Amino acid sequence: MKAVILFGHGSRDARWREAMDAVAARVAALDPALAVRCAFLEMTQPDLVSCVGELALAGATTITVMPLFLGTGRHARHDLPLLADQVRNDHPQIAITLLPPAGEHPAVLDLLARIAIE
Repeated sequence: MKAVILFGHGSRDARWREAMDAVAARVAALDPALAVRCAFLEMTQPDLVSCVGELALAGATTITVMPLFLGTGRHARHDLPLLADQVRNDHPQIAITLLPPAGEHPAVLDLLARIAIE
């Protein structure tokens, strides 16, 4: 089974998660065979370790982690790679790929520019 984890910072405000869940729903609609989950660095559950563990139990063979950050700050440069190494060590049977932050993708940059000038 293939899976995607949308990874975000997390927040004390429960409404913050609504945007993450909306992206997850759109990804799932585009590829119904894909297991789509959200995971968070802090203040919101589940965390990445728990999320990967759940997907491992469900039979995931490949997991792509997509950080929903605008850029490569400390969390994307330091914290997330450490977590990715941890889950790779915990689940060596799963191919786990960590993508660059979504905000650095040219399509996202173009979309943000178009939104700004509307």
